[in-house]
Amino acid sequence: MPLPEASQFQFTSDLKICRVLNGMWQVSGAHGGIDRRKAIAAMFDYIDAGFTTWDLADHYGPAEDFMGEFRKQLINDRGEDAVSQIQAFTKWVPRPGRMTQKIVEDNINISLRRMGVETLDLVQFHWWDYQDKNYLEALKHMTDLQQEGKIKHLALTNFDTDHLETIVNSGIKIISNQVQFSIIDQRPSSRMAKFCEKNNIHLLAYGTAAGGLLSERFLKMPEPGNSGLTTASLRKYKNMITRWGNWNLFQQLLEILEQIAKKYGVSLTNVAVRYVLERPTVAGAIVGARLGVSEHIADNARVFGFALDEEDYRRIAEVTSRSRDLHKVIGDCGDEYRG
Repeated sequence: MPLPEASQFQFTSDLKICRVLNGMWQVSGAHGGIDRRKAIAAMFDYIDAGFTTWDLADHYGPAEDFMGEFRKQLINDRGEDAVSQIQAFTKWVPRPGRMTQKIVEDNINISLRRMGVETLDLVQFHWWDYQDKNYLEALKHMTDLQQEGKIKHLALTNFDTDHLETIVNSGIKIISNQVQFSIIDQRPSSRMAKFCEKNNIHLLAYGTAAGGLLSERFLKMPEPGNSGLTTASLRKYKNMITRWGNWNLFQQLLEILEQIAKKYGVSLTNVAVRYVLERPTVAGAIVGARLGVSEHIADNARVFGFALDEEDYRRIAEVTSRSRDLHKVIGDCGDEYRG
């Protein structure tokens, strides 16, 4: 059954996306082994179900190579028109330092070659150290490559509001910022969303399911130790929950989410993702895809079959209001990556 029209979002005048993006961090090696053949076969299953938009990165192991091979097979099997229906958003995450036109172009060329394209749909730029102002030089060179046709759109990942504003004020056109955003981590609502709304910038949200912790699997479960956290995502988001509150409060949240899920006949995870999709300026939520290992295609599709009401929001807020304010604990979006 095809996804409803509500699953689509007009990201730009020339780019329409699926609002649930297939996240490819899971092929990077931090989540266990991935069989290349099975992974690419699973990618066909996703697009056939309507999940046409992919989130990857230059440092996600073989993710860009998988996309290149998938595109080649798609063209061979179904023709050029089929490949025009998918969107692949990559990232460039360089080490800080001097940024020349050659350095930037050489790195973008690597992604172009790996993905088998002449133009990258969207490049989401990350920078580790704000003290090093070369990030502005890098973005200016990327703007030049955009004018040459090697990049269609420029975006950011894990930039805070102040530095996003600096970039915008420098005249660089940014269409989105990818940030962590979930019922647990609502930092984007503090400052980021307001700035984005004023400047026609969208948010792409990751961590919406807290690496799988926001699911029935962990409801009524004792607090897991490290041995029970079998993936990098589970370890990462368990640490976030600890900073947000404690396992007891998290269990109270899961209970409320389960009750809301039963009300709509969906999964607990669906409710968590729907909550973020309904936030201002959010264009899409990235849901991890363990390609060829475990698929959640049918479950993800249910996200588009319901909407939360005021009572749902009230019940969720009654729990989250007793948590710590992560904007005060950690700082703005992405600050957890910069000490």
